[in-house]
Amino acid sequence: MKFNNILSKFFGNKSDRDLKEIQPYVDKITAVYPAIQKLTHDELRARSLELKAKVNAYVKEETDEIDALRAKIDTDEIPFNEREKIYDQIDKLQEKAIEKTEEVLDEILPEAFAIVKDTARRFTENETVEVTATQNDRDLAAIHDFVEINGEKANYFNKWIAGGNELTWEMIHYDVQLFGGVVLHKGKVAEMATGEGKTLVATLPVFLNALCGRGVHV
Repeated sequence: MKFNNILSKFFGNKSDRDLKEIQPYVDKITAVYPAIQKLTHDELRARSLELKAKVNAYVKEETDEIDALRAKIDTDEIPFNEREKIYDQIDKLQEKAIEKTEEVLDEILPEAFAIVKDTARRFTENETVEVTATQNDRDLAAIHDFVEINGEKANYFNKWIAGGNELTWEMIHYDVQLFGGVVLHKGKVAEMATGEGKTLVATLPVFLNALCGRGVHV
């Protein structure tokens, strides 16, 4: 079945304009994916942190100004009638920060999606994935059974218990899921039937938007 036919099956009759908008992202993900595959597990994690730092740096000017203005409001030195002006400034800065965040997320989207896809591949092909243990790994190991600490290493298992049943990770994103991930990130609607990969699609924009350091809801 041709790719365009698969897209029509999963997402309904998409217009040519929508397809032309989304397809270049999928092409970029495919292009960067081989380089991501060559990274070690630790290098893959480090690359994720680098992308997060890039997002934070891109909006640092606005976030710093917002923090400074909020700190100013918290003091007793600002007259009540001046606070409204400061709140207006904060609102404008937040709007600008959101616009810039959208810009940088679009820029890093191909690499971020490739990281998620290859993480899925690694857990599909390996029962355990070993990385250098961080404090976050140790905290997770204290409350979850899918990660185990062995000295300076953390072992993540591709099996876990959910609802009393053992589940095994065995999914890797195909192009159609990558396409759907871009659709969701863009705030559009993609209709997919049961079993066609909605949960797998959601992992992509969730990871991308989580790089902002804020909560993500789907």
